[in-house]
Formats: sequence, C-alpha cells, structure tokens
Amino acid sequence: MTISDAVIAETVAKQAITDALMRSSHGIDRQNVDVLKSAYWEDATVDYGMFKGAAMEFCDFLMPGLAAFKITQHSLSNILIEMRGDSEAKVETYVRAYHHSIGEDNGAIDMVVGGRYLDRMEKRGDSWRIAHRTYVMDWNTNGPGTAIWDEGLYAQLDTRGGQHPNDPFDGFMA
Repeated sequence: MTISDAVIAETVAKQAITDALMRSSHGIDRQNVDVLKSAYWEDATVDYGMFKGAAMEFCDFLMPGLAAFKITQHSLSNILIEMRGDSEAKVETYVRAYHHSIGEDNGAIDMVVGGRYLDRMEKRGDSWRIAHRTYVMDWNTNGPGTAIWDEGLYAQLDTRGGQHPNDPFDGFMA
C-alpha cells in the first residue's frame, strides 16, 4: 500500500494542530503564560464567556485567577479535526478541567468542569496555531476536596507537580 503525499501532509498538519492544543493546556496548568501564548496567533481572539477579545490579553488576564488554585489539570480528548484546505482547520476538542483550591475557611474545594473548545486553526508559515477559540461549558461538579497528600501510598509519591518554573517538567526539558 502506498500512502499519498496528501494523506501524509494532512496527518502532519493534524499532529501540529494537536500539539498547539496541548501547549494551551500545558500553559494553563503550569501557569506558564509564554507557553499558553505560543498556542495562539498574535491576532487571535477568544470567547470564554467571561472574557471575549484578544487571546494575548486573555492569557495575561487568566494567570492571576489561576494563582488561586493549588492544582489544575486540563485533559483533552475527542479531538475532531476538519481540514479546510492547506492552511485552515475547524477543531472540536473535549476538555475536562480539574481545579483544586483552598477555600476561605481553609477547607479544600474540588471543581471539575467538562466542556469543549471550538477552535479555528490557521497555518502561517510552518506553524499551526489557534486563530479563534470559543469555550463551551457542558457540565460541572463541585464539592469538598478529598485529596490525600501525606498518608499511605500518596505520601510516598513525593515528586509533585507545580507551576512554572518549579514543576519537574521544567528541569526535565532543560
């Protein structure tokens, strides 16, 4: 079986698009604004409901709010990419976002939000990035935090995630 150049080019494009999506989640979870911004074009726009406007401004707007969370983890799945020629794609991506924080009464709070990113991606030069993102919330659940950090097996798992530049990933990639 011979794979055509067109199929190879589309596969490479879809992987580059997926990489941009992953940079977005990584930037949010590690609170690394530079990585987050690298997922968007300079003139990109976003619609997150509470913020509608320039993506670069949104990235800066988001960071102080993320500092309120001890942990966030955005998991992406069901990535559906529809190519629109060689330089544009429409992408729907499911996102499940976990947020752990400490409330005013020092009680832990867990929030999980399920939604989708509706992205218009563009290729400029050799790079694929987000040109416009709309966030759609499908569901959420909230309650008292139940994480166990310093007991049993969990106490032995002492390599813990953190925000940039204090996350193990930063040293790993150096």
